[in-house]
Amino acid sequence: PTEKDDLKKESKEVFGYPISIFFIIVNEFCERFSYYGMRAVLVLYFKYFLRWDDDLAISIYHTFVAFCYLTPILGAIIADSWLGKFKTIIYLSIVYAIGQVAMAVSAIHDITDSDRDGSPDNLTFHVVLSMAGLLLIALGTGGIKPCVAAFGGDQFGDHQDKQRRTFFSVFYLCINGGSLLSTIITPILRAQDCGIHSKSKCYSLAFGVPAALMAVSLVVFILGSGMYYKTKPEGNIMLKVSKCIGFAIKNRYRHRSRKYPKKEHWMDWAEEKYDKLLIAQIKIALRVLLLYIPLPMFWTLFDQKGSRWTLQATTMDGNFGSIVIQPDQMQTINPILILTLVPIMDSLVFPLIKKCGLHFTPLKKMTVGMILAALAFVCAAVIQLQIDKTLPVFPSASQSQLKFLNMGNTPITVEFPENQLNLASDLIYKPQEGNNEIRFINGMSTPVTVSSAAGHYESLSILFRHFVTTMFSGSQSCEYSKDFGFGGSYTFFIPSTLTFGPNCQESITESVDIKPNSVHMALQIPQYFLITAGEVMFSVTGLEFSYSQAPSNMKSVLQAGWLLTNAVGNFIVLIVAEIAKLPKQWTEYILFASLLVAVSIIFSIMASFYTYIDPTAIEAEFKKKVHDDEDDEDDKKKELQKSKEMEKRDSVSSDDEDKKYVQTSMCQTNFDIRQR
Repeated sequence: PTEKDDLKKESKEVFGYPISIFFIIVNEFCERFSYYGMRAVLVLYFKYFLRWDDDLAISIYHTFVAFCYLTPILGAIIADSWLGKFKTIIYLSIVYAIGQVAMAVSAIHDITDSDRDGSPDNLTFHVVLSMAGLLLIALGTGGIKPCVAAFGGDQFGDHQDKQRRTFFSVFYLCINGGSLLSTIITPILRAQDCGIHSKSKCYSLAFGVPAALMAVSLVVFILGSGMYYKTKPEGNIMLKVSKCIGFAIKNRYRHRSRKYPKKEHWMDWAEEKYDKLLIAQIKIALRVLLLYIPLPMFWTLFDQKGSRWTLQATTMDGNFGSIVIQPDQMQTINPILILTLVPIMDSLVFPLIKKCGLHFTPLKKMTVGMILAALAFVCAAVIQLQIDKTLPVFPSASQSQLKFLNMGNTPITVEFPENQLNLASDLIYKPQEGNNEIRFINGMSTPVTVSSAAGHYESLSILFRHFVTTMFSGSQSCEYSKDFGFGGSYTFFIPSTLTFGPNCQESITESVDIKPNSVHMALQIPQYFLITAGEVMFSVTGLEFSYSQAPSNMKSVLQAGWLLTNAVGNFIVLIVAEIAKLPKQWTEYILFASLLVAVSIIFSIMASFYTYIDPTAIEAEFKKKVHDDEDDEDDKKKELQKSKEMEKRDSVSSDDEDKKYVQTSMCQTNFDIRQR
């Protein structure tokens, strides 16, 4: 038994599981709730609180996501080479929590501002604080990502293989459970009105709750400290692999002359310094990493469900009967479908395909996943075309819009001379976030006060589907009610002939300035289904493929490579968003879909040349070969030593004979001299 097994026997267990595992599971659930909850409302925070345009909001969003997938490499290096997993999780979780608090504070505009329209005046303060918060969050969530699951696996002894497998299943369930709940709850919190000087969407609360959950996650993890099995850092394999590859490249460059014999593989130039087994393992890993080159394009499309698709939902109707769905809540469809499709695919779809005699290899599954993601964006483009038909046409920079309001009871003719008219600006954009803009115009000779819980009487921006207001003129009052859709703009005319009383509502004239959203959010469900099915085919299969094709000591290297494809995919979004500048959103969706189809064709060609291997068997065979070579070398050394010993004996024997011959010759010479 190992030292770890001895410690396991002394530790407390519940149903055969180390009690420390439950602290890790709660920690992961809270951390994932914190991350996905903050991320769910992030792009809307950029657009509606910081007042950024769509392209800038999406660019910063995907930059943040990209860094979240780059920092795991740093976290793995820190844990394996310096602090160990436990301390790395603790320290980076503190950084993580500080970042979440910074985001919550950055959304409290009433601390420094008192702008009545709900938007902050000192944008620089909020931008700097939020960017610092996101940087800390990316470092924290990415840094602990490769550590928590591995640290949980360390808590099991060799006799607990079954429990370890169950732990990883529960761990994955916690990730999706935290994601699901947070993407339901935080958009509801965001939709609330809060503020001291003015009322606006409560982004501070939407960020504050994830910050609190991150603090709970840290406290729970620390509480289990005395129960954890903590491994010491043993050196980072990624650094070793990088150094080996760097040495091979450098050595190959040094021996680029034709006078040097060619090697079978360029990695063989590292044999002067590194072990042959390590070089063979790197060769296996490089074959898989080569296949990773086209993969970022999938993530380019996949991660836009939290940016472009959320903004698309703001222009749609979220009324599901008695339930009103927020635009950012549509993201909950993804974790719900993940929890549903994974078991269906594994237990029904894939076995059925196998029974049909089709050889559905992992790389073929990944290709299908790419095609499904491309189809999801085709669906998004079709829906966007329907949305564009319902959007108002506003005047361009070279045009003007003129509107006359007739408050009389008879038609009028309006004539204006050719001279320039100085007109006050009117509505220049569609109401955002699915809200409705309403205004009242008083045609009476006496002042009228409009009172409502929704906001100020001059212009109301409301999210209520059913609106009730009361108008006062002196001691008289009139109650008016209206059912609204999403994203409409209305003007209500109070005529000079208004008679207060129970039927006064009939005298008020309604004008629809901008029609409400008429394309329902439910139409986004097919594109979410396709992108999630693509994720199951691509991501889940890709992780399984990478694990099965990786050498025993290269699992973390390929995991880092896999996360890097996600980071690169998000950077591609930045390039397209900033460079393409397509005039219509549906054309951008088609562009992304076309790019992914082209990449999937390239990937399928690369996959056709790939030969599936068993790294464990290759490693065992290689070790045996190395062992046999060492035995042969030992045999050669023994033979050489034996040969040398025989030569030595022969040399000694020859010397003795020579001595005898010399002595005999000398005796014979002396005898001859005496004879003379």
